[in-house]
Amino acid sequence: MTSDAPPAATGKPTPPAERRARPVAGIAPRLHERAFDILASQIASGALAPGERLLESRVAERFGISRAPARQALARLERVGLVSRSDGHGFQVMPLAGPAPAVPAVDVSGETPIQLAPESTWQRIYADVEQEVVSRTALGAFRVVENHLAAYYGVSRTVAREVLSRLNQRGVVRKDNRLHWYAPALTPAYVAELFEMRAILEPAALRLAFPRLAPGQVATLLANLRDAAAHPDAVDGARLGALENELHVGLLGRCGNATLMEALATCQTLLVALTFLYVRSPQPHGREPFIAEHLDVAERLAAADVEGAADALRDHLRGSFGRAVERLDRVRREFSPGPLPYLSPL
Repeated sequence: MTSDAPPAATGKPTPPAERRARPVAGIAPRLHERAFDILASQIASGALAPGERLLESRVAERFGISRAPARQALARLERVGLVSRSDGHGFQVMPLAGPAPAVPAVDVSGETPIQLAPESTWQRIYADVEQEVVSRTALGAFRVVENHLAAYYGVSRTVAREVLSRLNQRGVVRKDNRLHWYAPALTPAYVAELFEMRAILEPAALRLAFPRLAPGQVATLLANLRDAAAHPDAVDGARLGALENELHVGLLGRCGNATLMEALATCQTLLVALTFLYVRSPQPHGREPFIAEHLDVAERLAAADVEGAADALRDHLRGSFGRAVERLDRVRREFSPGPLPYLSPL
């Protein structure tokens, strides 16, 4: 368990406060009631469409709560007839019979994920650490010193260890034979290995995900890609990253095979790195070749050509390798990050 007690003064420099995520205030006393209100409101408004599956684990993750209140919220939704138990596991959203039920008005229009429970300390610093580490792996390998990481952010070593463990799950850091943490360099050989793994695993995940996709998910993916292709000058680095994640994470995440997704997660360092590299790249983002390649995958899915989509996805990944290596070379020439006390070049 991580400690969220105020950190002791360390005398070490800390990053600017605005770079850290902030916990959300106004937490409801009963988390399961708040989760029920939000889900019921989304079902009543149509934001959660009939047939969409709700899993206890996904509800807990989305709201930042444990499984117990998520389970209570789903059971209450079932009692009032808004969901029913799905074949296998989880629940399915039911079509509304008659007028929409009276539910509390809940503002869920923002893009920020809803958090009903306060973020753990590791969550508040994770994104910053991930960005700092990944942005430097284009330049070389680094040892990550746990106690220096803790001191830099003013957190306990337990929290620092949790952050490193999460980075390890994402493939960003590893442990050497002396059990020291290090971030491997994104060398052409290592990037080739990651792309080869993705080319094997992602088409398999796509085949499994297709029958489990939410209603309208492919149509939304297709619309977003067509809009990006039609308006290339309006596409920035953040949007490119979102388009990458919509296919490679959001859609493939529907595959229902946790072991397969865990294996894929170790390759996710590439997606983190590519988002950073898009920001660094001076070329027009909307003309990034992957948009047309993603479109090919989405159009085949829309036509229910799953095997064709899997082949197109594999071709896309094989073609992306050379572009990623070229972009990494450009970053090595142009990017000069400042030193960080918890990173030591290897």
